[in-house]
Amino acid sequence: MAINGMTRAENNRDSGKKQTLLRRWIVNNLGVLILIIIVMLLTFVYAIQTFYYASARQKLTAELTSIVNILSRYAQDTETNLSPEMRSTFESFSAKDKMELMAVNVKGRVVLTSSGFSPSVDTSLPDYESILQGGDGYWIGKAENDEKIMAVCMDISSFSTEYSAVRVVTSLTKVDSSITTVMIIATAICVAILLLLVITGIYFVGSIIKPISQVSNTAGKFAKGDFSTRIGYDGNDEIGDLCTAINHMADELSNAENMKNEFISSVSHELRTPLTAIKGWAETIYTETDPATIRKGMNVIISETERLSQMVEELLDFSRMQSGHFTLQKSTMDILAELGDAVLIYMDKAARENISISYDEPEMLPFVFGDKNRIRQVFINIIDNAIKYSDTGGHVHIEATEEKGNVVVRVSDSGCGIKASDLPKIKTKFYKPNHTRRGSGIGLAVADEIISAHGGRLDISSTEGVGTTVTITLPPEEQSNT
Repeated sequence: MAINGMTRAENNRDSGKKQTLLRRWIVNNLGVLILIIIVMLLTFVYAIQTFYYASARQKLTAELTSIVNILSRYAQDTETNLSPEMRSTFESFSAKDKMELMAVNVKGRVVLTSSGFSPSVDTSLPDYESILQGGDGYWIGKAENDEKIMAVCMDISSFSTEYSAVRVVTSLTKVDSSITTVMIIATAICVAILLLLVITGIYFVGSIIKPISQVSNTAGKFAKGDFSTRIGYDGNDEIGDLCTAINHMADELSNAENMKNEFISSVSHELRTPLTAIKGWAETIYTETDPATIRKGMNVIISETERLSQMVEELLDFSRMQSGHFTLQKSTMDILAELGDAVLIYMDKAARENISISYDEPEMLPFVFGDKNRIRQVFINIIDNAIKYSDTGGHVHIEATEEKGNVVVRVSDSGCGIKASDLPKIKTKFYKPNHTRRGSGIGLAVADEIISAHGGRLDISSTEGVGTTVTITLPPEEQSNT
């Protein structure tokens, strides 16, 4: 029940993360886009209204200016009475179906109109009042029937004593209708754009959430030790790179887990074999009185104990390397002395297993600045591997030379060799290419770390069924100290 509860809690937490990501996108991006679209729409509507009203005002002003010019010419003709001419002009006003022309007397009342109907006496004339106060004579408001109108007024008191101004008035119903139509179209376009952005945005966010969910679920399985799951994402983008990296990490973790399990199995077997031999011979010696048998048993116990000691030392070295506590006690050393000791140690062992060892020892090699015990450990490990992977009647050849100023040691055997597919991984910790041979699988990894710590290089070349050559390259003392 507790595990199920934890699983539900994890699922809820994952779901919450998805909702949070979507909510953040809505607030941070979609909210801003909506605000921008609303501002743009209001600005557009204001601009359209201003444009339409300005056009209407310009048309009214043009018509009124034309009328005023005509009346002005009549007034300049001393033989013409302005009042009849003014009535005639109003009656023949060509745009009376679109606007109404009015004449205002000196008392501020409308006394003449192009339609023949005069407004009531108490009707306000804001545009006329604006003229009297020195304004522009422009007004937008509502008529007596609540219809929205626009009025433009001009002063004619300079050439008329009976009339003080003329004004033209038009309904804004059609103008507002046109503005409303444009507003509807603009709003529809904005809504369509917004819907498109929402659809594409949700699809885009979903394309991010889905692989992230896969990454989260897969990481949860990795945490439980299940490295079999892989993330299926084919996108050629940063998320695709992340999924590829995680899949590659899973491959490496899976390989490491397999190698670790094999290492544990191998080490268990390697420990059990000498312990069984030691226990068996100890029990035999305990009851045995024959000196020859006792001597043979003691030799086996000593040999197997050394084998155990070497294995434990490798494990300790590996542990020190993993924890960063692996240290070297460097000093000037003669590489030939350490190599000679290692060869001497394995001469008897090779002879017992019917394997011949040849050693080409030069007279002199450059000194090396390093840890002699660790370098000897590397030589012992490499020679031991050469003997271990060689069959009865095989041959191990060891040589030391100076090449391009470096000290080079080669150990070649005529053993089983290494597959080409295994060769790139041969120095990987826990890796054993051949499980039929004894060994923990960390000796070469430790040897490679030691040589690298000395500024050198450990290279392995091999042909399956022919043999293997391990080449150790170390810089001379002069280069190590620079």
